[in-house]
Amino acid sequence: MKKTALIGASGFVGSAILNELLNRGYQVEALVRNPENVKVTAPGLTVKKVDVADTQALAEDLRGYDTVISAYNPGWTNPDIYNLTLQNYPRILEAAREAGVKRLLIVGGAGTLFCAPGLRVVDSGAIPAEIMGGVKSLGEFYLDTLTAEDSIDWVFFSPAGSLEPGAATGSYRLGKDDLIVDADGKSHITVGDYAKAMVDELETPAHHKERFTIGY
Repeated sequence: MKKTALIGASGFVGSAILNELLNRGYQVEALVRNPENVKVTAPGLTVKKVDVADTQALAEDLRGYDTVISAYNPGWTNPDIYNLTLQNYPRILEAAREAGVKRLLIVGGAGTLFCAPGLRVVDSGAIPAEIMGGVKSLGEFYLDTLTAEDSIDWVFFSPAGSLEPGAATGSYRLGKDDLIVDADGKSHITVGDYAKAMVDELETPAHHKERFTIGY
């Protein structure tokens, strides 16, 4: 039986991953702040309200799952996104560890990718001020906390510079720590292709305790 838990299943990226999982026949427990925001129904889908700040409760929810995907995001318009990300992502990591989860796949950000030798996107001046808090905090979690985690097989999957609405095309490139750009110098990917690649990684693990990225 293919099953997984998905944290943040109602967001822009989370909902795309949820649809991809359901289309592939997974049984999914969707763990969300607001269950009413999950707009799909399926025989294999269970939706549960969860507060990721409650580490013990989250650990109980995750118990019994070998694999967990986290698309947690406090909300790009949340004025406290910087602090909430830095507070709650370590709690998600701890809950997964306590639950005995073997593999944790995290929807990462593009901020810590290199866009030139020694220059990360977050320091390039390309990030709009209104989303800098979310970009910076997720990057700090990755660099300061996740890279030191050795007890769980984690993956931090960074999207391209622009994560756009759209279906999966199946035609994209994967990379490691460098921003992927197309022939016109644009770094972009549809959320459908991102979700496809994430579930591919879930089904056929190719990365372990590392970051990878995607782009056209």
